[in-house]
Amino acid sequence: MSENDSPQSEQYRGILWVLGVISAVVLVVMIVLGLWWGEPPKPFNVFDEAVIRTKDTNTTNNMPIGYVYSNTLAHIAEVLLHKPGGYITNDVAPPGLLLDNIASWEFGALVILRDATSALRNHFARDQSQSAEDPDLAIAEPYFYYERNSWALPSTEAEYQKGIDALHNYMTRLQNPDASRGKGKGKKAHFYPRTDNLWQYVELVIKRLGGISTRLAASDAGNIVRELTAQKTLALTATEQNTIDQKTTPLTQTPWMEIDNIFYEARGASWALLHVLKAIEHDFRDILLDKRAMNTVDIMIHALENSLAPTLSPVVLNGSGYGLFANYSLTMANYIARANAAALDLRDIMNRG
Repeated sequence: MSENDSPQSEQYRGILWVLGVISAVVLVVMIVLGLWWGEPPKPFNVFDEAVIRTKDTNTTNNMPIGYVYSNTLAHIAEVLLHKPGGYITNDVAPPGLLLDNIASWEFGALVILRDATSALRNHFARDQSQSAEDPDLAIAEPYFYYERNSWALPSTEAEYQKGIDALHNYMTRLQNPDASRGKGKGKKAHFYPRTDNLWQYVELVIKRLGGISTRLAASDAGNIVRELTAQKTLALTATEQNTIDQKTTPLTQTPWMEIDNIFYEARGASWALLHVLKAIEHDFRDILLDKRAMNTVDIMIHALENSLAPTLSPVVLNGSGYGLFANYSLTMANYIARANAAALDLRDIMNRG
């Protein structure tokens, strides 16, 4: 019997074979979970989710103004926490640790959620600037600003869930103050759909969409923009123009490894803002109809829906010009820019008397 055929060698081969099979199974499971967890959630119907919430709480079938908007914020947060794989950003082990695209998607949605919650606390739920803030919203908003990558002590999920619970308390008080819990128990909650409130929120949306569009456009060196617009440049003298040109540097091109992260962050922001706008279209319906601005909001919604169209490539393509391959970032930047243009129109409409 040769040395290679000894019992020790056979045992060693058996151990290696078992370890190889286990490694292969683990790898396949990681890949399957990664593909499943890395798929962004689909859009939901904001009104239907609000109806489901009223049935679950057994309070009343009546949905007061502001209920759909508040429930939309709570459901966006719930989707972040309870989608397949749960909240990925704070994962410390694979496959979640390796899924940077869905983590970027979560961050984009989270930024829009924070903005919309701040608008609810500071504008929509206040009668005047000097009015006292809603006690439940004063609790909900800070929890959503908790650090997004805390794994424990306390975890991000635990803090965001407290914000969701506070939003639910506010919603219950919109319907029936006596059935509520928390600091606002027994006090009627309010929601004021006014033009000045909506104008203040749209101002923030314009800045978010403008920033997203600029970052997406920076994926292609040929589309990098300068800080000065053409209109401002033409208004300057030649000397002033040369001086500013020396001090103004163009935006740098997005590093190749970050293009997919920015793209998915934009997708997450578009997904969340799409639902917020649909909720605004419901709760601000009378204002929008009176101002003849409903079509403007629809333009924003359609542009965001188009930005969420499925991609045919498993990777984020970054072609240029009229080349063979598409440029996903520039395509999405076009839809975001169209939504931003409509938001500018909406701001002007709301700013009129």
